[in-house]
Amino acid sequence: MPMIETYRGVAFPWLCDQMGHLTTFRYVEMFDVASYHLMHALGDRPAAQAGELGWADVNHSIDYKSEVAIGALLLIRSGVVRTGRSSIVTRHIMTDPDAGVEHAVLTATTVRFDLVARKSAPLPDLIRAGCEALHIA
Repeated sequence: MPMIETYRGVAFPWLCDQMGHLTTFRYVEMFDVASYHLMHALGDRPAAQAGELGWADVNHSIDYKSEVAIGALLLIRSGVVRTGRSSIVTRHIMTDPDAGVEHAVLTATTVRFDLVARKSAPLPDLIRAGCEALHIA
């Protein structure tokens, strides 16, 4: 299955550094927003869990491939690379939607977390099915 769109934005001047490029802080912010949309697409509904279950990011790796200049249009597409018992590995690719240039790729490992017991929790069947539907190579 192809990756799904999880974010669209613009590199506004106030998001950029003194050299006119998107700051690291903003890359992470945009990838974080994309991850919420991906989790929703997987079937996660935090409001339905009444503060009992959540997620914990345990690893992020970002490859910066091409600078993002002021005014650039941005698109992030996301998918699931691997599904474990209580964790998922996701990939988010930030591109220029017109030129197709890859700006950055985030690979993240996220663990399903029992907020009461303070330990990992198995992935529910609904989310596991969502991971299978959005699995990428």
